[in-house]
Amino acid sequence: MIRYECDRCGRPLGANDAARFIVKMELYAAAGPLEFDADALQRDGEDELESIVEQLRTADPDEVEDQTYRSLRFDLCAGCHRDFLREPLG
Repeated sequence: MIRYECDRCGRPLGANDAARFIVKMELYAAAGPLEFDADALQRDGEDELESIVEQLRTADPDEVEDQTYRSLRFDLCAGCHRDFLREPLG
């Protein structure tokens, strides 16, 4: 049986509880348009690419993901839901 509780205050919540709210958040890198100059287009990037691949081989997968994209989900009780709406980052 799945047990739900408020991820903010720990209050027990029922699966079909009308006072249970779900918050979903997506965090991702804000990448702008890529810009290339003439030098960049003529440069052989094979060594640079190989270096990046080697870094990724030894990197912590969660750290790499945190630098690019993360999806979060939280259950909130009614009181914490009201507080969240008033100050989402508080």
